[in-house]
Amino acid sequence: MRATVVRRTALAACAVSLTLLATACGGSSDADTDAGGGKNDKGAATSGSSSAPKTSAKALSTAELETASLKQGDVEGHKVAEAGPDDEVPADGLKADKATCLPVVHAMYGAAEAGSKATTKRKVITDPKAGAKKSLKDMTDGEAEGALKAAFDLTSTLVALNAYEGTAGPDAFAGLKKAAVDCAGGFTATVAGTKQKIVSITEEKVTGGDEAAAWTLIQEDEGAKAPFKLVALRKEGTVATFLSFNLAAGQDGGAKFTVPTEVVAAQAKKLG
Repeated sequence: MRATVVRRTALAACAVSLTLLATACGGSSDADTDAGGGKNDKGAATSGSSSAPKTSAKALSTAELETASLKQGDVEGHKVAEAGPDDEVPADGLKADKATCLPVVHAMYGAAEAGSKATTKRKVITDPKAGAKKSLKDMTDGEAEGALKAAFDLTSTLVALNAYEGTAGPDAFAGLKKAAVDCAGGFTATVAGTKQKIVSITEEKVTGGDEAAAWTLIQEDEGAKAPFKLVALRKEGTVATFLSFNLAAGQDGGAKFTVPTEVVAAQAKKLG
């Protein structure tokens, strides 16, 4: 692979990512999760409703939610920053060709469901490893390809906290789980006017909070497929969602890309 081709590949890889994560253009792969959910013979999510009792919860205030949100230093080996205006997609800009799939689209972009009283969002990106000692123009083809893979073997995670009143938190969590089951075979989302094809949703294992669930979503764009990890965690009336993308990962080889357990665990700890 020529260095010029490597450079073009890097630019193309950035363009593949979802709108929200494209600005970060990176993140890290993390360890496998340790417990939770299951899969059927086809790998699809098998449970569609919350197993936790529906207890009425008092929503955290905006100030309390900010205190519970991740900050720099909370996740070792990761950089944490507040999401900015460029990371926001208004809820009315999120649509799905199947109405039952809309909770999945909302979770991907951290949009709240009915009953939310406060929202915070963070971007969490794995610190890159030490850079190459040579410039790209001085590398052999093999060195350039290796440097490219290392540069993009980073995971970017959008973390959203939504504080709900009463039973709205458990209801939102249950609605997302049901949508993941109903839409396991895929759907088309429209994000700020741009169509994004999700071809499959399969359940992953995760633990934390009062209840948690995780999935791998495969997005397809002109024949190229890219995996995303989506996690939902509920603690009392607060629901946290995590959407992760790794530019070096793919279905055909690429970096190992797993649920960002370090990020999930750090957020669960702050929620108590």
